[in-house]
Amino acid sequence: MDRRLFLSATAACLALGPARATQAFSFPSIDGGTYDLLAWRGQPLLVVNTASLCGFTGQYDGLQRVHEAYAGRARVLAVPSDDFAQELGSEAEVAAFCEVNFGLTLPMTTIQPVRGPRAHPFYRWLATAHRFTPQWNFNKVLLDADGALVATWGSRPEPMGRRIRSAIDGLLSA
Repeated sequence: MDRRLFLSATAACLALGPARATQAFSFPSIDGGTYDLLAWRGQPLLVVNTASLCGFTGQYDGLQRVHEAYAGRARVLAVPSDDFAQELGSEAEVAAFCEVNFGLTLPMTTIQPVRGPRAHPFYRWLATAHRFTPQWNFNKVLLDADGALVATWGSRPEPMGRRIRSAIDGLLSA
């Protein structure tokens, strides 16, 4: 992560306060360009750290179904990470793997650290402000339409499972 980008995101977080801190973050897209969370304001967001070679990789199917079921009302963002040594070697390999095996059309970032001092600023914010750090691949984070943290889950809950869908539905009906 570029030091200037990190400092800019950190300054924006401090200015916005903890409830809206996530709105200041952006992620590089695996397809080029950038995902700016400010552009997604007004919709709940499910952020999931992923890995192509993990035993939970089958959850990509559920993430795609969430993406399709809530299209236009909520967002899903997959964040590939090699923090647990289970990701492929390049973004091109990850993109091809996900397209061929899962037909993914949901937004996906480049490979990002999600733990420790090199973690993407979004994940550092989660660790600092909310004491949440992914303990394994496919940990899930749900943010409300204003970017406030609503819930976190470990690897086991299925993306289309009752717990996660109920939380998203609750945000949409509020």
